[in-house]
Amino acid sequence: MNQSILFPDIQTWDEEQQVVTFPAQQAGALIECFIRKAELEKISGSVIEGEQQALDAFSRSRFELEELAEELIEEEEFNTLGQIEVVS
Repeated sequence: MNQSILFPDIQTWDEEQQVVTFPAQQAGALIECFIRKAELEKISGSVIEGEQQALDAFSRSRFELEELAEELIEEEEFNTLGQIEVVS
């Protein structure tokens, strides 16, 4: 794991967008990362019907999600808003 990319233990559910957002830090820069509900369901193997289930699924899959986000950051796969969308 690249120690220059850090993931604070912070995640939030965005009901409107149906995503879990979480930050990453690289060289002092804050990078917003997110994963869509459908992708989180696929990775976690669980059905998500609300905020608590989404956050629980995220917590159970945190290591894998951070590794996927790290790869995307290293490959500079930012969207037009400068965010990283985690996909497997």
